[in-house]
Amino acid sequence: MKRTDLEKNKAHKLDSRLKSAGTPERFAGAAILDRKEQRKLDQAKGLIPFAVKLDAQLAEEIRAQAVTRQIGLNELVGELLRKGLLAMNA
Repeated sequence: MKRTDLEKNKAHKLDSRLKSAGTPERFAGAAILDRKEQRKLDQAKGLIPFAVKLDAQLAEEIRAQAVTRQIGLNELVGELLRKGLLAMNA
């Protein structure tokens, strides 16, 4: 076996270990829910997926504000949309 093949195998093993390791606790938050559980909780709250495309700078500002206020990104975007709609209707 060539040296390059050995290195490729090492990289493949490392990659598979990293993928199967899961999310570390420090990044996971309080509890890790699988997708089905999260979907059920969202449906119970009346939430639906709503995808939009934003300018990268605007998205970064929204993320930074969510971190600063220590609230979720979904909550912040919902709040900003409500304020914007009220301002348009006033």
